[in-house]
Amino acid sequence: MTAQRKKKKDDDAQPTVEAPAQPRLKERFFQEIAPALTRRFGYRHIMEVPRLSKIVVSMGVGVATQDPKLLDNAMQDLTIIAAQRPVITRAKRSIAQFKVREKNPVGCKVTLRRDRMYEFLDRLISTGLPRIRDFRGLPTEAVDGRGNYNLGLREQVVFPEIDIDNVARIQGMNITIVTTARTDEEALALLREFGLPLRET
Repeated sequence: MTAQRKKKKDDDAQPTVEAPAQPRLKERFFQEIAPALTRRFGYRHIMEVPRLSKIVVSMGVGVATQDPKLLDNAMQDLTIIAAQRPVITRAKRSIAQFKVREKNPVGCKVTLRRDRMYEFLDRLISTGLPRIRDFRGLPTEAVDGRGNYNLGLREQVVFPEIDIDNVARIQGMNITIVTTARTDEEALALLREFGLPLRET
């Protein structure tokens, strides 16, 4: 057997490794959303098109000052929801009436980028928000003037990954969707194209 034929046989024996599939919202951005926004706003270059930068999900657990185990439970729930380990957030100053001292752990947060960001947004839109009772869409006023959108959820159990039978305490969360949009109009247009259910103005 020649060396060339042996090499070909060895190559054929190697298992083929498929590239991991891209998140569907990421593919949709490049195939559908970016062209649609370019037509609407007249961008001259692909880099002008607004895009997602990161998503920050945070849980405030002020009662953790009396029961530290509640913070552990929130950390566990947020890890399941975001598929990434959160970090603990601490009080920036003391507040006597709430028995909070500076640097006390009072919550947790996670910052999602790249594929995990798209996957979380996909789950939020397709399964999380539709499970909210009497949901009538998100307000368009929740933009901050710099192209970022903020929303709050009252219960972590809207995510089907959370088993309500194992929930120690119903816990709300804040979600900040950070975009590169220069205006709120562009940010809202981007989020609508992704499928975020915003109310009609």
